Amino acid sequence: MNEQWIQFAERVKEMYGKDFVPLHEPTFNKKEVEYVTDCVKTGWVSSVGAYVTRFEEDLAKFVGVKRAVAVVNGTAALHIALKVAGVEANDEVLMPSLTFIATANAVSYCGAIPHFVDVHEETLGMDPFKLDAYLEDISEVRNGELYNKETKRRIKALVPMHTFGHAVHLEELLVLAEKYYLVIVEDAAESLGTYYKGKHTGSFGKINAMSFNGNKIITTGGGGAILTDDEALADYAKHLTITAKVPHKWEYVHDEIGYNYRMPNINAALGCAQLEKISELLKHKKQLTSKYDKLVANLDGVYLFKQPKHSDSNYWLQTLVLDESLNREEVLTFLNEKGVMSRPIWRPIDKLEMYKACPKMELSVTDILNKNIVNIPSTPIEVN
Repeated sequence: MNEQWIQFAERVKEMYGKDFVPLHEPTFNKKEVEYVTDCVKTGWVSSVGAYVTRFEEDLAKFVGVKRAVAVVNGTAALHIALKVAGVEANDEVLMPSLTFIATANAVSYCGAIPHFVDVHEETLGMDPFKLDAYLEDISEVRNGELYNKETKRRIKALVPMHTFGHAVHLEELLVLAEKYYLVIVEDAAESLGTYYKGKHTGSFGKINAMSFNGNKIITTGGGGAILTDDEALADYAKHLTITAKVPHKWEYVHDEIGYNYRMPNINAALGCAQLEKISELLKHKKQLTSKYDKLVANLDGVYLFKQPKHSDSNYWLQTLVLDESLNREEVLTFLNEKGVMSRPIWRPIDKLEMYKACPKMELSVTDILNKNIVNIPSTPIEVN
């Protein structure tokens, strides 16, 4: 790599004040210690406790939905969201191939089949324009439901994922969903703090999912949440995630197959403290983006991905897009050897062995972006 890249790596390390800069670290202070210590001292560390309720209420208020159901991780959240949205075994679920594997796995947990669609280079997420033309060709509506003409299976749901915290074309997807009788379930795992035309992501679908893994904007250690304005769906989701146990003072009665997906109180305590400083974290993310914008301007053959015009993004992971003059593997090797942790975007799921046989549309943009994207250190810090 040339002198430009050497200087870039050194500036990133100077910015963070480290010889090795991780991709994304959690940010903790005294409040997290205080709340977690309170759990330990009182003994309320497991699946029951006041912090779970508080976290659910605080999160729902921040996102702007009526209900949030806290669960053990984002994959569990998406699994239950799909299930209560009506996705059944042998249904097809439209989703991007360019996403973390949890999106496809959650579909599979329902016994359903991922159906892969292409993404838009402006958002890195689902392309509604290309999808509309595709569905016109391969599907038909019968009795208020959409069917794949080739496989004969029902196409039930649409799962847009907000890649690296950048909102997809939600307005167009909502129109498309209505046209084709599809239910939208947002995979908002990466987009806490991201707004589409002034409204928070994770509030557009019938029911939606979010993640609080250790590398997310805020973390509960492990954790996720189901988000919805539908009280009945929220109640059902909550019921399923607490092993479908019927409320009783002492009896153990379960009325269907449920899941032990409850978020422990000690994790929720961490989340409450993290949510209190979400505005500060988002502010620092924007500062980091501005700093990188200046650094990347000195590099040939690369640009920093910026939020789409309709998105006020959280910039969860800072993203470099390389042109054909640069080899992604060489860039990754160089940066990691220099102590600047960098990662490629996920391998498209349609290329993974267990999902190769799933239906898919032409994925040309997915294939191009897969070769050209590199994520660089993104921990929110105050930058001068």
